[in-house]
Amino acid sequence: MENAFAPISEACVKALSDKTYEKRKVAALEIEKMVTDFKLKKNMTQIKRIIDVLSRDFVRSNDSNKKKGGLIALAATSIALGKDTEKFIEDIVNPIMNCLIDNDNRVRFFASESLYNVVKVARGAVLPFFPSVFNALSRLVTDPDQSIKNGSEILDRLLKDIVIESSQTFDLDAFIPLVRERIMVKSSFARQFIISWISVLNAVPEINMVMFLPEILHGLFQILEDPLPEIQRMCESLLAQFLKIIKLDPTAADIPKMTNVLIVQAQSSNPLIQFYAISWIKEFVQLSGGEILSFSSGIFTAILPCLAFESDAKKNIKDCANAVNLNLLELISNGEDKQKNLSYLDLNSVMEVLRQYLVHSPVPTKIAVLKWVHHLFTEVHDEMSEHANKLFPVLLRDCLSDSSDEVVLQAIVVLAEIVNSATVKGNDFDQTQYRQFLVELLNLFSENNTFLEKRGTLIIRQLCRLLNAEYIYRTFAEILLEERINLKIASTMVRTLNMILLTTSDLFDLRNMLHDIRNEKSASLFECLYRCWAHCPVSTLSLCLLAQCYQHVSEIVTLFADIEITVDFLVEIDKMVQLIESPIFASLRLALISHSNDNADAQHLSRALYGILMLLPQTEAFHLLNNRLKCVPNYWSQPNKISSKSTNESQCNIKFDELFIYFKHIQDLHHQKRVEKRKKNQF
Repeated sequence: MENAFAPISEACVKALSDKTYEKRKVAALEIEKMVTDFKLKKNMTQIKRIIDVLSRDFVRSNDSNKKKGGLIALAATSIALGKDTEKFIEDIVNPIMNCLIDNDNRVRFFASESLYNVVKVARGAVLPFFPSVFNALSRLVTDPDQSIKNGSEILDRLLKDIVIESSQTFDLDAFIPLVRERIMVKSSFARQFIISWISVLNAVPEINMVMFLPEILHGLFQILEDPLPEIQRMCESLLAQFLKIIKLDPTAADIPKMTNVLIVQAQSSNPLIQFYAISWIKEFVQLSGGEILSFSSGIFTAILPCLAFESDAKKNIKDCANAVNLNLLELISNGEDKQKNLSYLDLNSVMEVLRQYLVHSPVPTKIAVLKWVHHLFTEVHDEMSEHANKLFPVLLRDCLSDSSDEVVLQAIVVLAEIVNSATVKGNDFDQTQYRQFLVELLNLFSENNTFLEKRGTLIIRQLCRLLNAEYIYRTFAEILLEERINLKIASTMVRTLNMILLTTSDLFDLRNMLHDIRNEKSASLFECLYRCWAHCPVSTLSLCLLAQCYQHVSEIVTLFADIEITVDFLVEIDKMVQLIESPIFASLRLALISHSNDNADAQHLSRALYGILMLLPQTEAFHLLNNRLKCVPNYWSQPNKISSKSTNESQCNIKFDELFIYFKHIQDLHHQKRVEKRKKNQF
């Protein structure tokens, strides 16, 4: 009966199936000799039969000893064939590959050893099977058996050498999907395997790995979070290599695709991933120029929260994010390429992101957003005009109420720019725009009296610095003149405006304007303010002192005898006396000794100040004013009659009699409100 394993002898078959390695090894050497002889005789048919027998009856057997013998024999066959292994490569490699996933550790070990010997002989001939071999290797490097893992590392190095040798014919298109499928694994050993392969191929001049970087970049960034420092360092080094290549030749990289990946990674909770992602974004901003602005909304989402990082551990992230932010700002205002750069900017999506970060964000983030909004209104005010209505509520309700003064001040800068941008095409102020803005602001103050007391002065001063102070005061006065329900808010607002008027250096020109009521424009402003200031008697007195209406001041002081003297009233008088000693009222103090106007103004002023002195209790303010009046000439010895034609009031067109009546009317209203309030409190 013919031997079913021919041309392999029965004795050899028996030895190959033995449980001892030594006997299997001897049998494999015998097969190696047989194959060598057949090769010399060019009897490829017999060699094919040997390979088929080894594959069918041994390697694919359920007997683990037969598998081991068959694996050793196939490796011996390949060694005997040498370069001719290429002719039988598929028949040799496929059976071995199947054993790499065997449940028996020793079978897997012999399979990896056998595959190594075959690959060592076949060299480039094994490349058509590269995907299968690569898949097998990716599993072997994570094998729990250390001997298998060690063997896989040797095979891995050999395969890399072969790929480098055959770099010009290596199928990179087939390799990238393999990497993409495995790069998201969590095993540190598998990650090390993937990184090493990418690094090796990236170092080969004939292979352009940067072209495929968008497909694997996400996975590379995920490897940065590996718990093993060694794996992190390998990944950092690989990313540095890629970035160096991109900087040398930006056209070789698909920067737009990678930017989308980086934006996602820059929002990672892992600081290392976040830092590297933003670092890459910074480089891409510099490399791409204006084109990167098409990703502005995504980049803002990534970097704006980072600007608020405070810990030392995240300082490098914050610095990098800040650099990106500044670079983007420069692209918007770049004179030469400004229009081209702006064409890439999707203003709608950008403004949507910026608006979101104006609410419930840390202070540094809000500041950066507000500066961006202001910058955009400055550079593209026409395009930004349609966003003003959506911005207004956020700026007013959220930013102006922020606990940070810096946020409040920057918000006012933006609001002022919005108001101004509506007037750039005209020769005069857009009164409707101004009024709408100030009405909204006044409503905000009305809703929250504490907010007015804490932030009112800061906000109004900044507005006067940035906008037309005269029109702000005039408009506020006109709006407050309509206030008949909440008189308390009106009086509080007047006190705030009056104190700012009398103490802020930015309102120097406005004070000078009010000094000369003989001027028609100044007189108009004075009358407008007076009717509003009437809500607060001491503020009215201050305004008249500033406008040098000393005769009228004297009349108002006389009226104080009929006005309810409250604690608030005395506090206000006290503050006014302090202000009389300030540089702002230097002209008032000099008027006390002036001989102009037949001493009329000096006498009226002196009598008014003595009247104020009599209203004061003997506090520090009383002594301060008393000491000042001791330096004044004694006008009481002069005739009581003073020529009304000599006073400042007589030289202007203001009807002070009507103003005096109006003042008394407003004070009566306030008195009625106080009485009503006291009655309500009694019940």
